[in-house]
Amino acid sequence: MNKSALIVEVKKRLGSSASKAGAERAIDAVLASISHGLKRDREVQLVGFGVFAVIKRAARRGFNPHTQRPMKIRGMKIVRFKAGLDLKAIA
Repeated sequence: MNKSALIVEVKKRLGSSASKAGAERAIDAVLASISHGLKRDREVQLVGFGVFAVIKRAARRGFNPHTQRPMKIRGMKIVRFKAGLDLKAIA
């Protein structure tokens, strides 16, 4: 499902009084709020759905598959998602 399909699904669930633009604004607001929460608190927990968390990935050694030469891969921050029980039950 891409963003436009998600907008259509949210519009259906909001009912006939909702507009497609309103559904898009709602989705954009939720995504912006999650991003803001990750920046501020490093974790966003949606009970039953899952947890988004910023973690620090350690530096490591790898290799360039094109040249087969070893290289260093720097450490970085990434966002991890751990599914909640309700979401796990669907999959």
